[in-house]
Amino acid sequence: MTATSAESSREVYLEDNPPSVKPTWKIKLLYDGECPLCVREVNFLTKQDAGRGIVKFVDIASLDYDPQDNAGIDFATAMGVIHAVLPDGTIIKNVEVFRQVYEQLGLGWVYAITKIKIIGAIADWVYKIWADWRLKITGRPEIDQIIAARQQKLNNSNSTRCKLN
Repeated sequence: MTATSAESSREVYLEDNPPSVKPTWKIKLLYDGECPLCVREVNFLTKQDAGRGIVKFVDIASLDYDPQDNAGIDFATAMGVIHAVLPDGTIIKNVEVFRQVYEQLGLGWVYAITKIKIIGAIADWVYKIWADWRLKITGRPEIDQIIAARQQKLNNSNSTRCKLN
């Protein structure tokens, strides 16, 4: 179940069975592990996190990726634009993700200027152009081909697992 807030870059995911233990991370970053530029950014952020566990990095390209563990964000949606989930279930996307990740890691000054409404809107507009073109720019197939290939891999991995009767 989701509830959309007034901001287009935020929504809250209300789990049917919320966990009884509060997560130790401050923000869960969903990233495309098959995107070379995305991986480069994640490697940089991982170094900044320095094992503190502030950011939980989730590779949406992994066959183990499960939307239910990630506020219901399915693979296709996550591939469209960057998403993150806050411990309270709030879903954020676009430049807001970068702003909050960098703030959590003590680098908030990098994206601070995007807090100014007009600059934030321009940054989101530029990011949207990047998001729309990132597959082509990084030499990857179109999204429908990626989704079909992923589904095929999932089907193959499910058929080779042991089944109990």
